Parts: sequence; C-alpha cells; structure tokens
Amino acid sequence: MVDFDSVLKFGRDKNSGAEYKNSLLKKSILAFLARNEGTTIADLSGKLNISIPTVTKLVAELKEEGYLMDHGKVETAGGRRPNVFGLSANAFYFLGVDVRRRRLEFVLVDFKGNILQEKHNVPFVLKNTQEALEQVCVETEQFISEIEIKKEEIIGIGFSLTGRVDPNNGYSYTYFNFSEIPLTDILQERLGIRVYIENDSRAMVYAEKVFGVVKDEKDVLFVNLGRGLGIGMVLDDKLYYGKTGFAGEFGHIPLFDNEVLCHCGKKGCLETEASGISLEKMMVERMQAGETSVLTKQWKEGKEILVYDIIKAANSDDVLSISLISEIAEKLGRGVGVLINLLNPELVVVGGSLSLVGDYLMLPLKTAINKYSLSLVSKDTRFKLSKLGDNASVIGVAMLIRAKILGVI
Repeated sequence: MVDFDSVLKFGRDKNSGAEYKNSLLKKSILAFLARNEGTTIADLSGKLNISIPTVTKLVAELKEEGYLMDHGKVETAGGRRPNVFGLSANAFYFLGVDVRRRRLEFVLVDFKGNILQEKHNVPFVLKNTQEALEQVCVETEQFISEIEIKKEEIIGIGFSLTGRVDPNNGYSYTYFNFSEIPLTDILQERLGIRVYIENDSRAMVYAEKVFGVVKDEKDVLFVNLGRGLGIGMVLDDKLYYGKTGFAGEFGHIPLFDNEVLCHCGKKGCLETEASGISLEKMMVERMQAGETSVLTKQWKEGKEILVYDIIKAANSDDVLSISLISEIAEKLGRGVGVLINLLNPELVVVGGSLSLVGDYLMLPLKTAINKYSLSLVSKDTRFKLSKLGDNASVIGVAMLIRAKILGVI
C-alpha cells in the first residue's frame, strides 16, 4: 500500500503521540476543505467532532504553514461574524501524466484542484521497454522545467497507463513490467517526486466525477472506447477497484465465437470486434475488398490507418467510416447491455477517442443497448458523452494523486 503520510510537511515524527495525533487531525481538516471550500471553525468542529479550541489551534498552524487561507468574515443572521477558511491554492502542486500509445499528455493542478497548465500531443510510442520508460521520464522533466513552479513544490505525480495496473502496490503488468521493483518506486527514484499510477479508464471516470458530466449520480459506468476497450466504475459513490485493482477489463469478456486472437492471448474477446484496434482492421479489410473512403489514397500510399484518421474521416462525413463505427457501436452495445443488466447503473458515460464522433457512435449504441438489455433494468439508466474528451485521463490522474495525498479518497 502506498503511504502518502510523509508527503506533507507536518506530522513526520510518529514517535511523538501528540504530534502524530495533531498531524492526523490536520489531514482530516485538509481533506474536509478539499471537499467543502469556504468553511468556518464552527463547521469544522461540528463536522469533524473536534473541539473548537483544538480546531482554532490547528487552523492557525495550517495557515502559518501555508496550507490554508483566511477568506475573511461571512455574513450571518446575527451575532459575531465568523471567519471563513479555505485551501491555499499555491501551497503545493500536483502533476498528471497520461501515457498514451502514440503521445504523452501533461497537466498541472494547484492545491485547490485548479488546472494551471497543460501540454498535449507530445510525440511518443508506447512500448514495454526501458527506452520508452526513460522517454516518459525525460519528457516529464522537460515539462517541469518549462513551468513557473519549482520542482520541490510538486508533491505528487500521477501516471495514467492503459492495461492492467495495480495502484495499491505500484505495479503495471501490461507496460513497463520488466522489473520486480514496483514501477512507482522506479519512477520516484528517477524523478525525485512521490508517484502514483492508475489505469486510464479509472482516471477517466474520476475526472468526469470531479469536472465532467457526473453530477449527483453514485453508480456510474465510464466506457473508455479508444484503441482498446475498458471501463471505469463508480459504485456507491466510490471508485471500484476489485481485490487487486484489475476491475474494469471489459474488453476481455469473451462475447464472440470467432478465431480472432486478442492481445491478451484469448479468442473471442469483445475488444476483437468492438474497439479502435478492430476498427482499424475493418477499415483496411473493406478497402482491400474494393470499398472506397477518403482514406483510400492514404492506404494505397502505404501509410498506416489509425483510429484518429477514421474519426477525422467520419466527422468529414466519410460514408465507410461512419458505417464501420456504427458496426462497432452495435457490437459494443451487447457488452454494455450485459453491464447494465448486472449493475443497474444510474449513468453510463461514453468516452475515449471514439467518443469524438458523437452521434455516429451514440445513436447505434443506444439502439443496441435497448435491444440487448432488460427494459425494466435499463429504463432509468441515462447516457452521456464525456465532457472532457481526450483530456479525461490526464486530468483524472492529476486529481487522483491530489485526492490520495489529501485523504479525500
């Protein structure tokens, strides 16, 4: 289990009982303020069950240490007006890094969770090699050198990765798994900053929960339809991990009786017929069979046809691209229908790169879900496109490292 207790400046001496108790109380105050901006001492005392003198003392210390700000007095119905306190935005900073198959994404957030700076589309090719990991580190250091924040003011970096990720123990089993040492330890040693890793689909659903289309819903499925296929789940208002952090391997449900070998080593996985990988394959096969597309010239020139090429073509009204996306959506609807029957969610959010085609995906997907799910179960399930689009995972992992350190989740 990753221990974030030593990240903050206070409470490092666990040999002192009083000091350690105060550090825990301070963390509970910071966690409460991370969820409830603008709070009085009386509110903190009542909500956290801490005496007013103790809260007053701890708030004064947190303010002196730079974690809190006094926002002044608030109007009340009568009597003495209390002061309102909130997190100090520039106390510390958190960095999110999204490791994609063809690029890297970066976002910097402050102590209050405001997005300060972003950097997108840094060229990169994801491979399970030391060289690829080193490039991730070099580009991360480059981003840190470009921002107006000192490295020591960044107290956590969250890395979002595709595939099987164990965030509790710091291992990635799909990429960068060539050492028995946890990936988090390797990155921390290399970068000199506390590191947290997370699966991209879970980072995405958390981003939607914090900044996106999720409002008061407590049971949410996020379908991450990119080159691969995964889901992130919020169940009973909490991120769902499963026993070892591998929950959400949606793409590897064996739904089809085919002989297509999935990269997981099995045959018939949903991902073999309903993913960006399968879409790329279908596009090439259809052009080989004589069908035409705006991508035909690119293909005949020997250039690789990628998901983003097909998305761009569909959004330019390319008939073949739209038709293939509709086929993908119908097959995806089978799997989502199963999930709805099992989990009865309030909301299904569709994100990932293929969500950028909008109704070309959503309309056939909803039709298929109606076909394959039980109407009594699915009638109250709402569907939304991701609000954050391609930025969801990098934002989500930055907010997750903040949440972990502040004790919000």
